Amino acid sequence: MRRKGLMDFGRQGVFYQLFLICALCAVLSSVLSQNADSSFWRWLHYLTKPAATLLLLCAILNAPRLISKTYGFAIATGLAFAAAGDFFLMLPANYFLAGLVCFLVTHCIYIFALCNKTRFAQNKLVFVVFAVLSIAIIAGLWTSLPNAMKIPVAIYAGAIGLMGAQAFSRATSTAPETTQHYSAWLAAAGGTFFMLSDTLLAFNRFHTPIPLSGLWVLGTYYVAQFLFARSTENFVYER
Repeated sequence: MRRKGLMDFGRQGVFYQLFLICALCAVLSSVLSQNADSSFWRWLHYLTKPAATLLLLCAILNAPRLISKTYGFAIATGLAFAAAGDFFLMLPANYFLAGLVCFLVTHCIYIFALCNKTRFAQNKLVFVVFAVLSIAIIAGLWTSLPNAMKIPVAIYAGAIGLMGAQAFSRATSTAPETTQHYSAWLAAAGGTFFMLSDTLLAFNRFHTPIPLSGLWVLGTYYVAQFLFARSTENFVYER
C-alpha cells in the first residue's frame, strides 16, 4: 500500500489552492486593516475570511475517497457553522456571542464526528490533561471577562477542550496499521491548533492585546480547519 502526501490534493486541488490564497489574504488583511485608513483591506477581509472556510467544505464534498461518509459530512457541516461564525466575528458591530454560538455548534459536531467508530473518552489520561488545560484557560480569563460572558466562555472552553481531548483520544486509540491512523492524527493536530487559536482570540479580546493578533489567531485557525478537512480523506491506496 502507498499513502498520499498531505499536500497531494488530487482533483480537489483547485479548492485547496483557492483556500490557501483566501486564507493568506484573510490573515494579511486582518493585520493591515487595523493600521490603514483604506477600506480596501477591510473589504478584502470580509470577502476572504468566510470564503476560505467554505472552500474547505467544497473540497470535502468533492473528495473521491472519504475515510467515512458519516465523518466527512459531519466535518463539512461543522465547517458550514464555522463559516457563519467567521461572518459574525468579522462584522464591525458586536456579534461576538453569535459567533461564539456558531463555533460552539461546530465543536459539538466535530465531537460527534470524532466519535465515529471510536468510543468517547477511550483514553482517560488524555481527557484529564485537556480538562486541566481548559480549567487553566478559564481561570486565566475569569477576572477579565464581563459578567455576561463568563458562563458562555466557560461553556465554550469546556466544549473545545472536549473536542481536542476526543481528537487525541481517538488518535492514540487507532491501530497504526489501519487506514484511519493517519487521518486520526491529522484531526488530533487540528484539534490542538483550534484550541490554540481560540485561546489566543479570547486572551486578545478579554485579557491582554496580542501584537499582530490577526496573524496568530487566524493563522492557527486555518491550519486547524485545513487539517480537519484533510482528515476526512482516505490517504491509503492499494498498489
